[in-house]
Amino acid sequence: TGEQLHSALASHYDNEAFVQVMPFNTTDLRNGAFLDPMDVNDTNKVQVFVFANDARKEALLVARLDNLGKGASGAAVQNLNIMLGCSENIGL
Repeated sequence: TGEQLHSALASHYDNEAFVQVMPFNTTDLRNGAFLDPMDVNDTNKVQVFVFANDARKEALLVARLDNLGKGASGAAVQNLNIMLGCSENIGL
């Protein structure tokens, strides 16, 4: 089910500093129709959304990120921190 998919993702990413699994079938949409891309501007976050219709056996997974913040430069800093044994979020 959609809830099981959401639960598996939420459990997997529970301790990740920069991955946020958003509430299942969230209604936090701009004008009730769109995810607002501005919500993650200037961050290193990735937000994962699960929208599902179990009756139709459909699920839509959406990831929202700021590709300038979470792009190659942010990933490089994050990976360097990990390689050096530092906290992931130093300099981000």
